[in-house]
Amino acid sequence: MTRTAGEVQWITVLGATGSIGRSTLEVVALHPERYRVFALTGHRQVDLLARQCVRFTPLKVVVADLAAVTQLRDALAGLGYDQEIEISCDRQALERAVADPRVDTVMAAIVGAAGLEPTLAAARAGKKILLANKEALVMAGEVFGAACSAGKASVLPIDSEHNAVFQCLPGGSVTPGVRRILLTASGGPFLRLTRAQMAEVTPEQACAHPNWSMGRKISVDSATMMNKGLELIEAHYLFGVSASALEVLVHPQSIVHSLVEYDDGSVLAQLGNPDMRTPIAHALAYPQRIASGVESLSLARIGTLSFEDPDLERFPCLGLALAALTAGGRAPCVLNAANEIAVAEFLSGRIGFAAIDAVNADVLARLGQGKAGANVGAVLELDAEARALAVQMVRERRG
Repeated sequence: MTRTAGEVQWITVLGATGSIGRSTLEVVALHPERYRVFALTGHRQVDLLARQCVRFTPLKVVVADLAAVTQLRDALAGLGYDQEIEISCDRQALERAVADPRVDTVMAAIVGAAGLEPTLAAARAGKKILLANKEALVMAGEVFGAACSAGKASVLPIDSEHNAVFQCLPGGSVTPGVRRILLTASGGPFLRLTRAQMAEVTPEQACAHPNWSMGRKISVDSATMMNKGLELIEAHYLFGVSASALEVLVHPQSIVHSLVEYDDGSVLAQLGNPDMRTPIAHALAYPQRIASGVESLSLARIGTLSFEDPDLERFPCLGLALAALTAGGRAPCVLNAANEIAVAEFLSGRIGFAAIDAVNADVLARLGQGKAGANVGAVLELDAEARALAVQMVRERRG
């Protein structure tokens, strides 16, 4: 459905209780004349989801299971909210929340492989997809691209790095004359630690990012620099560029979000405070611009911006992602699955921080060769196989 200028845009937010979902709703709240919430989805944070329901009055809500349905209804009653909301928990309801003809825009912000199927449903339904779930591309780049083409969906990147690249490209697309794309990385909380020091870090330290406020999983990925590696794979599919045209540049201040170099020597960069509301507002309103609620950037106050090459010896996860991108085929999906297990095991205290890359390397070596899955079923089957092997690798390491 195409809205005319001035009409209200209906939005479904997948992963409404996560950091991206919360930031999306903050931007939406600034522009009630432009946006209405059609559906919210959440997993276990029922109290927060209930408060979001009261504030944004969605027509539909999808939660994890029947227990969460009951909890949400009780929470809404406790808040004195009596407007009827369709609350459900099945997979079909999740797909209806994105594919409904009334929905214009889908914020795809469910973390990890769990976001793949609803994001594909949005693609098949031809929605404007604000893509914060990089796993849809890392796991199933070709399958996702085919679904977008068939459904005539549009995709706008939400990761600050990819959104920055989009803004530095004419019309958001790579054209002749683009030499390379440089994704910046903060380096995370352990940028100056040795490998021996990293072996002793705790989950709480790994989740304490110096610049960004993010969920626990992505915070650990930032600390290992796997997040940047996955973003390289995402950029390959988003912009259709080869691995040789993609680079990572460590930039601890997180002010320059990415750069595009052209054949004539020009380098365009997008700058801004490290706040996800900026790329969210850009994508929501594109090609227009709207207020995001983010403070103006003061380069004079910041004073100095520094850059350096990444150290692949201290951050081997980035090297593994580069290898998976170069290999293609099954490798990106396998690496993503192994990493989700390894990070979860670290956050649960069952393995150390330094074991994350070891588990990833073992699983990638055993399962990473071969062609990518030709459909979503094959992708999910490979994902499950890699997860099972990662669990086995963790058990072997623990003895």
